[in-house]
Amino acid sequence: MSEPARDIVIAHTSDVHVDHEYTARANGGDGARPLAAVLTAAKCAKADVVLLCGDTFDCHRIPLTLARRAAGLIRAAGLPVVLLPGNHDPAIEEAVWSVGGFSEAANLRILGVTCGESVVFESLGLEVWGRPHRGYGDMEPLENPPARRTRWRAAMAHGHYEPAPDRGSRPRACWLIGDEDIAAARADYLALGHWNRAVKVGPDDAAAYYSGSPDYAKTINVARLCVDGAVVVERLSVDLS
Repeated sequence: MSEPARDIVIAHTSDVHVDHEYTARANGGDGARPLAAVLTAAKCAKADVVLLCGDTFDCHRIPLTLARRAAGLIRAAGLPVVLLPGNHDPAIEEAVWSVGGFSEAANLRILGVTCGESVVFESLGLEVWGRPHRGYGDMEPLENPPARRTRWRAAMAHGHYEPAPDRGSRPRACWLIGDEDIAAARADYLALGHWNRAVKVGPDDAAAYYSGSPDYAKTINVARLCVDGAVVVERLSVDLS
């Protein structure tokens, strides 16, 4: 497998919540404005891959015109985009991406929908793996990670982090992610979604980061997988004006 003799750049965001209600009201009537801003920032970062880590859509009941606009924005971005279905937009039969022209976006991969749970970018020596939400019930976002097969691995997970989650108590937060799960994923970069704020979590030696939602954090994460093996994570502002 060929590998580029350069750094690999990953743009990561989550909880964009494209919709025709709250997000639209907060963005002058344009419920896809945060998605457009994220993709513009990713292009400015010269990203090799864009990771949309859950809840890209607030629900599956958005107008067809808005679905078409979102699909058009992804298609026009011209960057490889990997989308992980989250708890708001799980991989169900009546999902929003079954309409609106998402199948025409050749640069888009939807984990668990248009492909399996991983995508390999041969020219980058990069695998992106993630477990999609397949319904509205509980699940373990980092359960059963596959063996590594590329130089680099980015993992995606949409859920709630607790260092040592108690999965036996009720009631409790759903979709739990713990330190042991993060370590077992063996990812060079773990892209997390579900929290609105941007923050690093997990063991000190793990690059596990929530990006936060673009309308709250006002940033995306940019992870640079360096030729020397280092992983550098920075935040880049998004323009929602």
